[in-house]
Amino acid sequence: MVTEVIGAGINGIDSYIVKVEVDISDGLPVFELIGLLNSEVREAKERVKVSLKNCGIYMEPKRITINLSPANIRKEGTGYDLPIAIGMLAGLGYVSKSSLENILFVGEIGLNGEIKYIKGVLPITMEAQKRGISTVIVPKGNAKEAAIVKGMKVVGVRHIEELMKYLNSENKDELIPTTTADIDDYLQSDFYNLPDFKDVSGQEVAKRGLEIAAAGFHNVLMIGPPGAGKSMMAKRLPSIMPKMTLKECLEVTKIYSVCGLLESDKPLISTRPFCSPHHTASYSSMTGGGNSPRPGLISRSHKGVLFLDEVVHFSSATLEILRQPIEDKCIQVTRANWNQTFPADFMLIAAMNPCPCGMYPDLNKCNCTPDKIRHYIGKISGPILDRIDLCIETSKVEIKDINREGSLSSGDMREQVLKAIEAQKERYKGTDIVFNSSLSAGNIDEYIVLGKKEKSLMEKVYNKLGLSARGYHRILKVARTIADIDGSRDVECKHLLEAVCYRGVEDKYFNI
Repeated sequence: MVTEVIGAGINGIDSYIVKVEVDISDGLPVFELIGLLNSEVREAKERVKVSLKNCGIYMEPKRITINLSPANIRKEGTGYDLPIAIGMLAGLGYVSKSSLENILFVGEIGLNGEIKYIKGVLPITMEAQKRGISTVIVPKGNAKEAAIVKGMKVVGVRHIEELMKYLNSENKDELIPTTTADIDDYLQSDFYNLPDFKDVSGQEVAKRGLEIAAAGFHNVLMIGPPGAGKSMMAKRLPSIMPKMTLKECLEVTKIYSVCGLLESDKPLISTRPFCSPHHTASYSSMTGGGNSPRPGLISRSHKGVLFLDEVVHFSSATLEILRQPIEDKCIQVTRANWNQTFPADFMLIAAMNPCPCGMYPDLNKCNCTPDKIRHYIGKISGPILDRIDLCIETSKVEIKDINREGSLSSGDMREQVLKAIEAQKERYKGTDIVFNSSLSAGNIDEYIVLGKKEKSLMEKVYNKLGLSARGYHRILKVARTIADIDGSRDVECKHLLEAVCYRGVEDKYFNI
């Protein structure tokens, strides 16, 4: 008779249910594991056999056939160890089959019977809830992560012997209490422990630009000499960004769960991600991929910041892959055997020196020729530059700024940002739009209505700067954010002019 146990696998950042079908019968002693399996899944039969032997489970010579269904999806990972072991124990009579109903099992088993931590438990638990499964049994190290999903009974176990006692017990909850999670506590943690903008001397203009960027989730390019504080300011940007909602936290945590990057004492990511890859990062490390579909650095920046320091030193191919995710808020990754769409709604912050020596436009110190500067700056293509909302110039920090007290803090800047966020919430109520930067060409006229003077101004700007349609719309979106910070219902000329100033910096450096 076939014993069925519910397990689960990971495909990209989502999960799917796997039925582990175990048949134990008389015949030539053979242990067969089938169902389109990867090497680590095929190795499960050895791990399970040895672990059961070391737990004192006697196995008579039998023909054991285990099928992981559906058989048309490749199974990867070590999370199938536990359902395979439970299926064998039920088939051999060590565990009651009735105790396995409506329970999902997932976990890796060590040779001594220890049940070990695995990746991707959060999406597995979410999928179990969708399918109406009431209980998940996971490794103790994953229990808090699984407990984030409301309405699920989560049982964390350390050892196969402990699990056998639990399944055969009449008083299960007394033997192993259900794991719970205080989601509100996780949402509050660490938000105010981030680096503060008050540590940055001077650069008030740059701080203003980053304040606008945080309020509208706009992309930024910072240009300035070495030591001006570009990296320092970028790292402090999450401290002024709005808190993530629970839905956003779950989206981000799901990605990090699949990548195996969750901390054991912090199963829910509540602060916006900040990813800062080195300029030698490969194409695949940015997009994601590998033999099995896994998110890359672009997706790990979802709902947070992707910071590219010394952006001109990144390879052209690496920079150009940002085109689609900046526009579509997702990235499609295709390989020979699979195709996946990963979320990629991030804020791009790029930083660079104005020339190879870093001193342009100070001609007393800069020894670069115009051709050298053009070649250096030209590593950022026009299409990428067109997707930048604000181009911010950072200047050399003067001694008076270093010694000055009372620099603008993250708390001060956050107040302005939250004021703009509230205005956007009210404006976009009932829609999928969250930030001004998310406005599409189709609905920009509905939400950004210009008066006669403002239209005339933008016509002159469009012709003077030679803007593209995308560049024109990005100025309007930035102006809308500036108006929200200002508490203005309408976008006025002063808001448009400030937004245009951030394009003027771009014109100064990229049209040498």
